[in-house]
Amino acid sequence: MRVLVAMSGGVDSSVAAARMVDAGHDVVGVHLALSSAPGTLRTGSRGCCSKEDASDARRVADILGIPFYVWDFADRFREDVIDDFVESYARGETPNPCVRCNERIKFSALAARALALGFDAVATGHYARLSDGRLRRAVDADKDQSYVLGVLTAEQLRHALFPIGDTAKPQIRAEAAERGLAVADKPDSHDICFIPTGDTKAFLGARIGVRPGAVVDAGGTVLAEHDGVHGFTIGQRKGLGIPGPGDDGRPRYVTAIDAETATVRVGPAEDLEVWELTGERPVFTSGVEPSGPIECQVQVRAHGGITDTVAELRDGKLALSLRAPLRGVAPGQTMVLYRPDPDGDEVIASATIAR
Repeated sequence: MRVLVAMSGGVDSSVAAARMVDAGHDVVGVHLALSSAPGTLRTGSRGCCSKEDASDARRVADILGIPFYVWDFADRFREDVIDDFVESYARGETPNPCVRCNERIKFSALAARALALGFDAVATGHYARLSDGRLRRAVDADKDQSYVLGVLTAEQLRHALFPIGDTAKPQIRAEAAERGLAVADKPDSHDICFIPTGDTKAFLGARIGVRPGAVVDAGGTVLAEHDGVHGFTIGQRKGLGIPGPGDDGRPRYVTAIDAETATVRVGPAEDLEVWELTGERPVFTSGVEPSGPIECQVQVRAHGGITDTVAELRDGKLALSLRAPLRGVAPGQTMVLYRPDPDGDEVIASATIAR
């Protein structure tokens, strides 16, 4: 089988490529250039997709003895991920750029080019598993990335491979060291790759500009002024610009954001609880829509935000009734549905939270 491996320059995709070679596939490595002006060096876990990362990926490919290329996806990444991220925050939403990158870049644009060139599949270093075409959580629960892959369609999954999803991260590092790969101890990237400084508010402010508005309490009393709703997310407690806790002495959190009026509402923690969710643009990983209500679990953040729920498709949207409330859920986030299974929780659907 001809396999294209997306090589970020990290330990995970490097071991994924090595395993594909060991399996006897015809393997080619490709590094995605996602910035028109990548930084010369990354600093620890800050950012990724730098020139250093491309060089690391090339060295691994040389050791494995596979062809290696750098493909320029900077324009597509800017339009489909960065611009989408900025526009979503300007609307008062909280998007996940990793979800969009997987959906629109790695398993759409990249996969389409790979298939057009005669490859059978695209392999990545994601921590997730595929069995009989079904997407499942990784063995390493702490590193599981099935959430950010939950937006993939049945057709995209049919041409995807996740070679390391059956292995815990410490073993992956040990395997890389045994293979003599210099990336064995390379730090993981924990930041949004296109904001290596880690200052999301400054990044957004430079692109959205000043859009002043008010921070108000549940009764509508103005507590403070702000420069733009992009500086806030649902559930945020710090950096609100308000004079301390409420009259009851308890901390206040962002409970609602209205981008049209530039209003940020704050209130007590219990005001964050939600019992129902509505998701737009649903994707069913099996390719088959459910015929009725589904008992399952929903996850609304990459790590955490999980509860039992009943999901139903209504007028083209996913409607969820939660068995227990979730806090800090915001429009723009992705909700991913799982079916508990002895062989590993199976991803069955996803949607973008609208309400």
